[in-house]
Amino acid sequence: MKYAHNILETIGNTPMVKLNQITKELPCTVLAKVEYFNPGHSCKDRMALKMVEDAEKDGRLQPGGTIIEGTSGNTGMGLALAAIIKGYKLICVITDKQSKEKMDILRAVGAKVIVCPTDVEPDDARSYYSVSKRLAEETPNAWYVNQYDNPSNAQANYEQTGPEIWEQTEGKVTHFIVGVGTGGTISGVGKYLKEQNPNVKIWGVDTYGSVFKKYHETGVFDENEVYSYVTEGIGEDILPKNVDFNVIDGFTKVTDKDAAVYTRRLALEEGLFVGMSSGSAIKGLLQLKDEFGPDDVVVVLFHDSGSRYVGKIFNDDWMRDRGYLEEEVKKAIDLIDAHIDQPLVIARTEELVAHAIDRMRKFKISQIPVIDINGFAGSVDESDLFQAFMENPNIAEKPIREVMGAAYPVVKATASIEEVSALMTKENQAVIVALDNGKHHIITKHDIINSIK
Repeated sequence: MKYAHNILETIGNTPMVKLNQITKELPCTVLAKVEYFNPGHSCKDRMALKMVEDAEKDGRLQPGGTIIEGTSGNTGMGLALAAIIKGYKLICVITDKQSKEKMDILRAVGAKVIVCPTDVEPDDARSYYSVSKRLAEETPNAWYVNQYDNPSNAQANYEQTGPEIWEQTEGKVTHFIVGVGTGGTISGVGKYLKEQNPNVKIWGVDTYGSVFKKYHETGVFDENEVYSYVTEGIGEDILPKNVDFNVIDGFTKVTDKDAAVYTRRLALEEGLFVGMSSGSAIKGLLQLKDEFGPDDVVVVLFHDSGSRYVGKIFNDDWMRDRGYLEEEVKKAIDLIDAHIDQPLVIARTEELVAHAIDRMRKFKISQIPVIDINGFAGSVDESDLFQAFMENPNIAEKPIREVMGAAYPVVKATASIEEVSALMTKENQAVIVALDNGKHHIITKHDIINSIK
């Protein structure tokens, strides 16, 4: 009988899949190392098990102990599988930018999940780096994994992923491209491949808001490059010891939007339902097209499964809110798509200014059209109300007609964006759209900005 004695024995030997549509403009052969075929659905299963087993061997992890790690989700899943089979407790410290699916999955496999803020410095007591270390110090019989600096991370990929790629390509691989986070995958695979053939090129994919690319090129750790970004699993605001810059030939950076768009393209064009870092990886590969020739065999690693991003990358509302959807916006009606089901918030000429202020606060808006029995009669804007209040603190008790500005221009739903934009001036902060069903909606400068791709 052929079977695995437990789930851990199914880790590794993931398939290599040729890409056809999304890379059709490239002269080379592109093969994807699809790591979501691991039981925990990511490449992190490999290093998680290796780190646990190495810690068991040298006594850092004792029977019945507690494993503690800061993770973007995937390493936590790999650790959870090991913890279940080997009888350990697991505490995962995760940042609030990670998808809800990742948090729910970790809890489903028995991990305790602690969520920390993303937008804090690495040495801030609230960061997931600091919280992980503190919990390890405070928890009896605990082992802090520290995947960023743990050499077993890169070693797992040197022993497993690198040899698999070499064997699957029959030694013909010429380029390896992968997103870089902890650095274990690129460093381990890169070291192995270069030992087999020093001419193999190793490229890292970085994200905007991360320090890797500039540091590799200049040796300068530029804190000005560090800012919040959406892409999960790659990029860092620190320099993990697992990133061996000596085996990396270069980096290319990919935007959050491109990462999201190309993740969805991989699903639609190649049938590969992968996560956002894989979208970064394939876009990074396409950005490097001038590096490849017709005889090259390029391997790109896809880190994890799209199932962990259903509420984000594969959710149209989430994508639309961030301006990531490739929707063609040409007419006035296209600009109000996000709020077309919401009623127009209005004020009446005889209402008090206080009522308009309350409405702005309640609906979090800055402009309100004013109507009377004949239709649109004027408008109120938060900046105008603020100025009026500074001049007369009692203004809140006056009728709106005494402080309102001119009525907003009204355009048809078919008006072009150029027509709408031309009506936006310093004095005029919005435009009213008249729909065929007799209803009206407002277009603000915010709507115009959101339409810019």
